[in-house]
Order: sequence, then structure tokens, then C-alpha cells
Amino acid sequence: MKKYKFIYYLLFISVFVIQSCTTRPPENPDNICLIFKEKRSWYKAVMRSEKRWKVPPYVLMSFVYQESSFQSDARPEREKLLGFIPWFRPSTAVGYSQALVNTWEDYKDETGNTRASRKDFADSADFIGWYASKGYYQGFERTDARSLYLAYHEGYGGFKKKTYRKKQWLIKVSDRVQARSTKYQKQYWGCAKELKKKRFIFF
Repeated sequence: MKKYKFIYYLLFISVFVIQSCTTRPPENPDNICLIFKEKRSWYKAVMRSEKRWKVPPYVLMSFVYQESSFQSDARPEREKLLGFIPWFRPSTAVGYSQALVNTWEDYKDETGNTRASRKDFADSADFIGWYASKGYYQGFERTDARSLYLAYHEGYGGFKKKTYRKKQWLIKVSDRVQARSTKYQKQYWGCAKELKKKRFIFF
């Protein structure tokens, strides 16, 4: 009997530890101030990305919201064979940023962040900043979340060719990203000073 109790407690502790290690989405995803107050490590990661790549916090967070809804293990839904049999996923996208394998490898090679994980928020924040910064050199405005997102989805080559014009659904999504970025921006202006005062990090 004692043996079974021990196994039960061991399983209970294992489940507890696994759940504790899993990063859950923020409780208030529609408010960037509440997100950063709840998840200080995310705030610090976004600030580091802003300092390194100049991507505004509200633009970066609007990307994460759209791509993964702040879920670390997010993946595209599987396609259905014959309409009901789960089949392959449409892409290799994974994690907060939904970065593709090849693009993620390019990021690791260029930045030297060889141990980066797409399921790690800090790495994903740095990735989004890295990718967005390429647009700045091409004349993109840092607050133009709409154009930056279209380029994020289509690639800068695709954006230049205006491939998104044939994808009305993508244009609508990019509009939503811009609207969220603008919303986050207004919220952020109201709490930036408070967040900075509570920041204990050396850049």
C-alpha cells in the first residue's frame, strides 16, 4: 500500500513540476500594460529587443498576439485528408513568433544565438526584432506594423513584388495587427514610466 502511495505522490509532483514549467498565456492579452506587469521577464525581453533592433514594444507584441496568441507551443493546424483525417501541417512554423525552420536557422547564424528556441519568449522577441530591423534599412517606418507584418509573412522580396495583393485575407490580418499595435501603443504610453521604474535589469 505504501508503495502505491509513493508512486501516486511521485506522479502528482511530476505533473505539478511540468505545469509550473509551462509558460501560460497572459490573463489579459488585450492590455499590454497588464501583460508586462504579469510577466516581467517578457517585458525585459521586449526591452532588450527594442534596444538591439529598435522595434517598438507595441509592434512586437502585436506580432506575437497575431502569430501565436502568446502560446509557446503554437503550431498551424493540420490539414485534413479526405476532409476528416489529420494530415501534415501546412508549414514548419512553431512557437511565439511562428518562425519557419529555415528563417530561424538564418537568425541563429546571423546573431550567433545558436541555442535559441522558438518556444522561448525571449528568443522569439529577439527574432521578431531581428527580422523587423531588416525592413528599417529599406525605408519601413518602425510604427508601420501593417507593412512590417506583410513583409514578415511574405518576406521582403515578396513584399516588394506585392504578392500580398492576391491574398485579401492577409491584408485583413495585417490591418488587425496594425489596429492592435495602435491600441497597445496608447496603453503603453500610459504605463511605460511605471514599468521602467520597476525594472531591475542591466542592458
